[in-house]
Amino acid sequence: MQSPGQKKSIAGTLLNLLSSGPKKASPAAGPAPDGDVVQPAAGDGALENHLGGDEARNYRKYEYETVAPHVGRSMLEVGSGLGHFSEQFAGRLDYLVVSDNDPYCVGELRKRYDGNDDVEVIPLALPAEIEIRRKVDTVVMMNVLEHIKDDVQALRDLAAVTEPGGRIVIWVPGYMQLYGDFDRKVGHVTRYTPATLEASVREAGLVPEVLKPINFLGGIAWWFAVRRGGTGYPDPKLVKIYDRTVVPFTRTIERFVKPPFGQTVFCVARVPR
Repeated sequence: MQSPGQKKSIAGTLLNLLSSGPKKASPAAGPAPDGDVVQPAAGDGALENHLGGDEARNYRKYEYETVAPHVGRSMLEVGSGLGHFSEQFAGRLDYLVVSDNDPYCVGELRKRYDGNDDVEVIPLALPAEIEIRRKVDTVVMMNVLEHIKDDVQALRDLAAVTEPGGRIVIWVPGYMQLYGDFDRKVGHVTRYTPATLEASVREAGLVPEVLKPINFLGGIAWWFAVRRGGTGYPDPKLVKIYDRTVVPFTRTIERFVKPPFGQTVFCVARVPR
């Protein structure tokens, strides 16, 4: 049992993390002088990677344990980045497809899975016709759909490569009340509510089976941060503090209480048979 002082400290840490002032962003990386593709880690489009990269191992575990029960034996991950999320499924799947729309990430994924015949690496920018070796029983999108203007067509494209009866698992930022400078910088077209995400899912011909807000504490802190004048950029050092303190506390609360609101909306949609 945590004392009131500990709880206050956790909340304060989270609020400080999410309302930290804007830092000067380095220019987005382009080709190196020798023509090689270099990592665009300093660009605005990579800012949200701090929320799921090496600084956020508990958060990645939270993501995995939320998503994993809905994953079958074959999976397409959309927006795999450097492979932090997909690597947690190593040895569990018969067939894995990882993808990204960034050339650097695609190159790193190919290095990571070189020689593994059970893994296919593809470049993918949705909406698009998807070409993979065979259909999968599960598609996973972790913080991807909010970047796509025509989200309905993107979901239809994914359904086309999903087996009948298979699932599309969607993890997106929640609630436009939380939309701020961070969202604009990383290219978020929108933030979803359960109702708006359900509308897109159903228009794409899918059937939502699980649809709920999660990460209640994160949502509250982010709301206060936005109201205080605009959310800044995640500081990797503070992300580590958030990851070690707030994430475990949030997970404990949400085991017993269904949140009415959250920083994230989670959906599992079924492809009709």
